[in-house]
Amino acid sequence: MKKVCIYGAGAIGGWLGVRLAQAGCEVSAVARGATLEALQKNGLQLTTNTPAQTDQVDVRASASPAELGVQDLVIVAVKAPAMAEVARAIGPLLGPDTIVLTAMNGVPWWFLEGFGGEHAGKRLSSVDADGSIGVNVPVKHIIGCVVHASCSLDGPGRVRQHFGNKLIIGEPSGEKTPRVRELAALLERAGLEAVLSDQIQKDTWFKLWGNMTMNPISAITGATTDRVLEDDLVRAFIGKVMLEAKEIGARVGIVIDQEPEDRHQVTLKLGAFKTSMLQDVEAGKPVELDALVTVVRELGQITGVPTPSTDALLGLARLHARVHGLY
Repeated sequence: MKKVCIYGAGAIGGWLGVRLAQAGCEVSAVARGATLEALQKNGLQLTTNTPAQTDQVDVRASASPAELGVQDLVIVAVKAPAMAEVARAIGPLLGPDTIVLTAMNGVPWWFLEGFGGEHAGKRLSSVDADGSIGVNVPVKHIIGCVVHASCSLDGPGRVRQHFGNKLIIGEPSGEKTPRVRELAALLERAGLEAVLSDQIQKDTWFKLWGNMTMNPISAITGATTDRVLEDDLVRAFIGKVMLEAKEIGARVGIVIDQEPEDRHQVTLKLGAFKTSMLQDVEAGKPVELDALVTVVRELGQITGVPTPSTDALLGLARLHARVHGLY
């Protein structure tokens, strides 16, 4: 896997781009605007706190995937609302054996591919409304990824890594194929902790289990996660939403052996943490509501699980986002 393209050279994409370039990969990026200009002028920069250092790598950047050509690995690290546009443009990067690693938040469009029992193969219209994403990025290319790292941007092309260095990766089918093992080995050479998943959908769902409440509630209220959980009424409401999601997961084959309070204790250890959705609201960017909450409501309908608390959360968050022009 020599040729690697980052589609979405933001905080997570930029972090991975630097690390893979340091591992000897030929890294390119699809970008536009200020990010494209910064990458063409200064490459990608990554600053770490431990150790305190800044690394810089050259990347080939273009607004046109056709200029970059077929890749061995394409890392898609965009926010979910941008995925339909990415899917329309990604074609020139894909050869017969290209891997597409989806380093994104929430439930992806391929979630029920090769998985889900009686619901396997169903299209999730909340994250792929007309099916075009699935058509343009066929599941044969996909390896799923759950990111456990906190990164931010100091400016276009300038990434700061705060904590975490782990990627959980897996085939949608759960098979330990030669290509997923090869990818894990590459990520390890790049200095990342790569974990091979037995069921990437479970890892995706477990991360979502906390994100789907904390993100929209913080976006609506402007509160950091510690303040969200300090309010007893909000905390109880979050628990109800999480129990609905837990039951939905159980019906598609994902058993969560924790209670909401167990997850709250993990979240509280992060301190006064500002969620990605709150950061998007503050920056005036579209919010990832569909991949985090709307899709849970849809999966509830598919599996026959009532979701009154999830519905209330979605309605409030959606209204807030629409009023602010972010949805």
